[in-house]
Amino acid sequence: MDAKTLIDKRNLPSRHVTEGPARAPHRSYLYAMGLTREQIHQPLVGVASCWNEAAPCNISLMRQAQAVKKGVAAANGTPREFCTITVTDGIAMGHEGMKASLASREVIADSVELTMRGHSYDALVGLAGCDKSLPGMMMAMVRLNVPSIFIYGGSILPGSFRGQPVTVQDMFEAVGKHSVGLMSDEDLDEIEQVACPSAGACGAQFTANTMATVSEAIGLALPYSAGAPAPYEIRDRFCMTAGEQIMDLIARNIRPRDIVTRKALENAATVVAASGGSTNAGLHLPAIAHECGIAFDLFDVAEIFKRTPYIADLKPGGRYVAKDMFEVGGIPLLMKTLLDHGYLHGDCLTVTGRTIAENLASVKWNPNQDVVRPANDPITVTGGVVGLAGNLAPDGAIVKVAGLKNQIFSGPARCFDNEEACFEAVTNRAYKEGEVLVIRYEGPKGGPGMREMLATTAALYGQGMGDKVALITDGRFSGATRGFCIGHVGPEAAVGGPIGLLRDGDLITIDAIEGRLDVALSDEELAARRREWQPRPSSFGSGAIWKFAQAVGPARQGAVTHPGGAAETSCYADI
Repeated sequence: MDAKTLIDKRNLPSRHVTEGPARAPHRSYLYAMGLTREQIHQPLVGVASCWNEAAPCNISLMRQAQAVKKGVAAANGTPREFCTITVTDGIAMGHEGMKASLASREVIADSVELTMRGHSYDALVGLAGCDKSLPGMMMAMVRLNVPSIFIYGGSILPGSFRGQPVTVQDMFEAVGKHSVGLMSDEDLDEIEQVACPSAGACGAQFTANTMATVSEAIGLALPYSAGAPAPYEIRDRFCMTAGEQIMDLIARNIRPRDIVTRKALENAATVVAASGGSTNAGLHLPAIAHECGIAFDLFDVAEIFKRTPYIADLKPGGRYVAKDMFEVGGIPLLMKTLLDHGYLHGDCLTVTGRTIAENLASVKWNPNQDVVRPANDPITVTGGVVGLAGNLAPDGAIVKVAGLKNQIFSGPARCFDNEEACFEAVTNRAYKEGEVLVIRYEGPKGGPGMREMLATTAALYGQGMGDKVALITDGRFSGATRGFCIGHVGPEAAVGGPIGLLRDGDLITIDAIEGRLDVALSDEELAARRREWQPRPSSFGSGAIWKFAQAVGPARQGAVTHPGGAAETSCYADI
């Protein structure tokens, strides 16, 4: 591609920095960094990375960013690398640090937006590795609406414990086993040293791999790129190709909002359900839609989940990890069978410049594998994730049913006003079989930050109680959570939602087949309790998490913090 003839900078944002006599001071800064005259007058491409040394999810992103930059330069663009934050849920899990997780999604989107705006970059290639960084980066792309390509840093390889494959899910469950004497100190010490053997994000269909699958299905990532594990050298080839392809998108003026349409969002929800993905997708897809100005809330996501077959036998409910699916055909194999059987919109545009159907035209079904089933012969006919509603969740709730044998549960409530109180009860076995454990005041506003409850749910599973009790919360669950665990219950307790009105012993019924979450209380009794209810003071009076709590909206709409694309008066891409 000849950028000088194909790409006219007179309509690109970087003209405000690089063109004309008035921009001589600006150009002097670029010369100071070693750029040539030709590079300065080419399109400037932001290469945003969530690299850090917090966790293996992010550690390979800087290396991959260098490959992206080579691709941009090879196609006559000028890459400009920058980093943003990541809060890694595996490190933040089970303590106050998790309050920072969801807020970090907004900070990632905001910081990428501000960097792009401040320096007038013309396009964006974004690399992300851990749970909230994936939706945060995609939110920034559709918010800015400059040509963009998303790159997942890749998944971790599975560990091996005495000949058995293990993941970080097994580590959290090992804590539960240890608490009841089913695992020794020595065994716990041994397994923690082998569970995570490489760079990359959690290897099963937890939140990172779920949102990576979304990135291909929604059209923002190159085919196959989201499935390759982080240590595989092919990742650098995907990154180089993305750098080259971004220049083609600039030349053709193909933008994220041309790609992320209502149909594309439905495709994304479809692959989540079909792969038994994380319930967190029910939060992140509405947030991405919000940036586009598209109304697509938890109930819309749940409607897609309800009609989608569950076909990918992936952990935590199944047998395999992301590496296994990549090696038998990757995300395109999953998407191909969904398309062939009428579950995907094939006419959606993607970053290849072609449609989903065109991208998948040459994909052949692989009969010599059992990681992905044909869509007409599913594991279950209902998706691996289900939406719920009822008098306990007027604004909805969500549950992962992949791997659940029994999808109906009824029992008395046992109420806790934060995760720590529930975790202590679980650790001390101070609960009874058949109870519904209720963790409340952990929603977006009340937490603040809508913490994930993996430490508690994994401890229950490790104690052998994963299918003998249920747990509901206005907080979230990790994609690694398994068992009868219902999250995102709305309205949340902090704003007077019904979950905050529950008392010990109230009879709760969960029916994932009919999509119901109810408490055996009359409307009159709930109204009487609401009149007695008093809001609780926040545990934060200042700082970033306080700021998040002031701005955040309900989980049903994605727990977003600004009015979104519908209220936009001007688009950055058109400055």
